[in-house]
Amino acid sequence: MPDYSHLFKKVKSASRKLMAVDDTTIQNTLSSLVQISLAEIPFIFAENAKDLALMDSNDPKYDRLKLTEERITGICAELTQVQNLPSPLDRILEEKILPNGLLLKKITVPLGVLGVIYEARPNVTFDVFALALKSGNGLILKGGSDADHSNKAIMSLIHRALEKNDLPKDTFQLLPPDREATKSLLEAVGFVDVIIPRGSQGLIDFVRQNSKVPVIETGAGIVHTYFDESADLEKGMAIIFNSKTRRPSVCNSLDCLIIHRDRLNDLPELVENLVGAGVMIFADEASFPWISKLPLVEKAREEHFGTEFLSLKMSIKTVSNLEEAMDHIAEYSSKHSEAIISENPTNINIFLKTVDAAAVYANASTAFTDGNQFGLGAEIGISTQKLHARGPMALNELTSYKWVIQGDGQIRE
Repeated sequence: MPDYSHLFKKVKSASRKLMAVDDTTIQNTLSSLVQISLAEIPFIFAENAKDLALMDSNDPKYDRLKLTEERITGICAELTQVQNLPSPLDRILEEKILPNGLLLKKITVPLGVLGVIYEARPNVTFDVFALALKSGNGLILKGGSDADHSNKAIMSLIHRALEKNDLPKDTFQLLPPDREATKSLLEAVGFVDVIIPRGSQGLIDFVRQNSKVPVIETGAGIVHTYFDESADLEKGMAIIFNSKTRRPSVCNSLDCLIIHRDRLNDLPELVENLVGAGVMIFADEASFPWISKLPLVEKAREEHFGTEFLSLKMSIKTVSNLEEAMDHIAEYSSKHSEAIISENPTNINIFLKTVDAAAVYANASTAFTDGNQFGLGAEIGISTQKLHARGPMALNELTSYKWVIQGDGQIRE
């Protein structure tokens, strides 16, 4: 098996130098990356096309893999947004003078070296680099083979931007897309401070079960929206359609519509636009008769619940009350994003307080679960766990803290 320890040591050593880099240099580096990337769009497209040629266009990952001029322009806008955000480092979280005269400060510091494992999402290479640089962290990326040409091209642009601003490119490295590299990264104790997987539930489960380095789980989204007895039909139609069809391949897209039994008569109208957009619907026993004559509608099976479809597919579950809806969510949710559509303030309040997820919505599309939409700039992923970070992980979530104590000769008796 290849030995990557030398590379890990270089990243660890080079990352310490970032602590002495001022934010102006970081801003200039991100600005350079934007300029270089916009100038090299034909090069990015050419390398991305090599990856696309190897993937079935019907694969749900194809849309995630594809880079367009609009998407690259959007990525560059996010880089600029991160560039202009305040530095998350050296913020004083707490400060006090102890009775013995010691000055005690709690200040933000980088996590250290991040190891990020992700699948066919080349935009992640841009996003994670920007966040790691801005937060003073070293970075080891491990992309999937599906996006290898794209990731290598983007990393070459990143290294050009670093060199242009006299920053050590050893601080940010891309591993080969093979299993040996993944295994080495997961075992890089002493070199890597945290592993962040971004991708399917299978990837996240594999990383959690095999990593010797601490893990922050991100990515998998099994998303529900509950259409309550009091829900407004027009609001519901717009929210459900947007949640499912805006970008069905992303983790905040709708997977299961839960509907109150007394609103089944509105179900044909709720899903008409979905079917028109090519959404395949798996309806449970109670809801199926109401929409069985529509195309692309089948009876649901057990495996259609608790599934992250990442495509134009969704299931429907019928319930008799709010409690049943929340029970279904509790059983099948990945704790990413959950929503209620309701005009009942009591039900809304109970849902928002009770449902266990990183983001809970009332009368809005789950498509908003995104670091940029939350005003955080780019994101490294959506954390679905509770330790350290939850929800969109941006700059503040990539820092830890340390205690700084200043004295004048004090000793402890």
